[in-house]
Amino acid sequence: MRICIFGAGAVGSHFAVRLARAGHDVSCVMRGPHLDAVRTSGLTLKVGDSSVTAKVRASADPAELGPQDVVISTLKATGIGALATGLPPLLERDTAIVFAQNGIPWWYGLGLPSQHPAIPDLGFLDPGGHLRAAVPKERIIGGVIFSSNEVVAPGIVANLSPDRNRLLIGECDDRQSERITTLRAALNDAAIESPDVREIRETIWSKLLTNMSMSVLCLLTGLTARGVRDDPAMQDVIPRLLDEANAVATHTIPEVKRVTRSGPAPDHKPSILQDYELGRAMEIDVLVRAPATFARAANLPTPMLDLMAALAIQKARDKGLYQG
Repeated sequence: MRICIFGAGAVGSHFAVRLARAGHDVSCVMRGPHLDAVRTSGLTLKVGDSSVTAKVRASADPAELGPQDVVISTLKATGIGALATGLPPLLERDTAIVFAQNGIPWWYGLGLPSQHPAIPDLGFLDPGGHLRAAVPKERIIGGVIFSSNEVVAPGIVANLSPDRNRLLIGECDDRQSERITTLRAALNDAAIESPDVREIRETIWSKLLTNMSMSVLCLLTGLTARGVRDDPAMQDVIPRLLDEANAVATHTIPEVKRVTRSGPAPDHKPSILQDYELGRAMEIDVLVRAPATFARAANLPTPMLDLMAALAIQKARDKGLYQG
C-alpha cells in the first residue's frame, strides 16, 4: 500500500517506521533538520534499548511524492490548514485521508449519524472553510492516536509508550467499509493497534475527556499527568473537573465511558504542555474552546472547565502561542 504520512513529527515518524518495515511504500511530508537527516540516514525508531531504521521517501513538497492510496495526517490542529494546499498532488480518485489528531476535528459535523444531537457552530476549527472546500466527505477517515513519542534528534524518534500504541479509525459516517477493514489490517500488521470502532466520535470524546481536563491542568501546573493526580492539593479539584467533562461528553455521546481519577496516569507531560514549553502553537481551540462550545450549546454549567479554559488561553497568549 502507498501510504503518505503528512506532517511526520514524533508520532507520524513512529508510524512511518512501523509501516515501512511491514512492507508498505511509505513517504513522509516533513521539514527542517528532521527531513535532512531522514534523507541522509533514514528514519530511526527507538523503543527502550532497541532501535530500527527504515528508508522512506521524504520531502517538504508533497508534489515530489506522487499519488497515494492513503494519506495519514498527523499534523497538529494548529497546522492542519496546510493540507488544503498540500493534498492535491497526493490524491487519486479513491485516495482516503485519515485525520489523526487530538480534540474535536474540523470535519466533526460531516456525515453525522442521524441519532447524534445537533452540534454547535464549529467553523472556527476551519477558518475560511478551506479544508471543507478541499476535502470532500467521501475521502475523510477519522483517527484517534494513543501513543507517546518524542523526536530526540533529527531523524530519530523515541517511543515512550511501548505497551500502548494505537490508531483508532472510522468513517466519518460510521459505516463499515472495505477501506477501513484494509487499513486496520495494515496498521495491526505493523504493530500499530487498530481494533474495531463502532462510532468514531465516541472514540474522539473518550480521549478528549482526559485532554480537556487533566492535560489542561498539567499545562497550568507544569506537572506530568501522574504528578497532577498524586498532588495532594489537587485531590478535590480533579473529581470536579472530571464530573464536568463527563457531563459534556455523555450529553453529546451517551455511550462514552466516563473517566475517573482512578484511571492510569502516565508519568510524562501531555502534548499541550510540551508545546507550551517548546514555544510551539498550541491546540487550544480543539482541546479547550470546542468542548466549551458544546457545553454552552447544551446549557451545561461547567465553571471549573471554564476557569481552566480562560487560564489556558491567557497563558498561551502571554507567550504568543495562541491568536484566537
